[in-house]
Amino acid sequence: MDTSTFIKQLEGILQDYKALAARSQHNDLSDLPKNDRQALITRGMAAIRRISGDASPYAKDAERLVKDHPALHVHSSSVIGVVQALLDDVRAGYLTSLVELVHADLFADFLEMAQHLLDTGYKDAAAVIAGSALESHLRALCLKSGIPAESTKTDGTIVPKKADALNAELASGGVYSRLDQKNVTAWLDLRNKAAHGKYSEYNKDQVVLMIAAVRDFLGRNSA
Repeated sequence: MDTSTFIKQLEGILQDYKALAARSQHNDLSDLPKNDRQALITRGMAAIRRISGDASPYAKDAERLVKDHPALHVHSSSVIGVVQALLDDVRAGYLTSLVELVHADLFADFLEMAQHLLDTGYKDAAAVIAGSALESHLRALCLKSGIPAESTKTDGTIVPKKADALNAELASGGVYSRLDQKNVTAWLDLRNKAAHGKYSEYNKDQVVLMIAAVRDFLGRNSA
């Protein structure tokens, strides 16, 4: 997992906190404008959730700190402590295993759901869910590999990249092979047929193979 972006975000928040602390005569920065403190802690809370996930110990600890006092500006030093802890763990590489385990469990659950639907006669829904799990995994692989999963339009709007574009960039970046890229293209095509009602263009056996192959692909390319 390329954590350089995470480290840069967290370091920036800590640097801004130090700049505020240099202007303050109190540890809690209480003599500084509330808006400055509020903005910093809002950024800190957002970074904690974005990087570690809502269910992580870091996010839960930060939530606990502000639960009884919703005004974020009173939690400057406490939330910054969580930011520092997260930064230390990201630098040490501890975050990678946590994220990969969460992703593996999540995608495995989706594939189990797809398999159950297939076994009960719903091949089309099974194909959609398996394909959606695959696309989510591609986005997670991009995050791990430092490949942007979003693009900016000419008007400045940020939009998610299409799954086919992610697939091409992951293969070009050496995250997985060109053979895997071709297989992913075929699985995404089957998912799209199912999602758009083209049910006669594939059969149950192809969905069986798709689910098994996607499970193997996810196992070989952890995110």
